[in-house]
Formats: sequence, structure tokens, C-alpha cells
Amino acid sequence: MNKKLIRSLTFFAVLSAAVGFLLSGEARVFDWRLAGGLFAFALAGELIRLKIRRGRARNRQSSTT
Repeated sequence: MNKKLIRSLTFFAVLSAAVGFLLSGEARVFDWRLAGGLFAFALAGELIRLKIRRGRARNRQSSTT
């Protein structure tokens, strides 16, 4: 797997966990829905970015042969 993808997803996991904790409210109960939603959004963005990069590489490879 790509190290850059793993590093990026780790960063977004930590960031979404921090946001989930900070916005948990007065009860100080971790907001799993908020953190999970933010991480799902980041995961979808990274997967779309990966798909676009692979598509461009495939197009570039087919145009050179």
C-alpha cells in the first residue's frame, strides 16, 4: 500500500478524533458520529484522489504505447 495514503489517513483519523472530542459537548462523551463522519468524508476524498491518479497514469501509459 502507498505510504502517502496511510500517512494521510492516519492524519485524518487523529484530526477527526480530536474534533470529535473537542465538540463532544458538556457531557464530555466522545462524539463517535461526528468523528466517524469526518473520517468517512476524508476516506472518500482520498479514495477519489487515488482513483483519479490511477486513471491519469493509465491514460498516460496508453497514449505512449
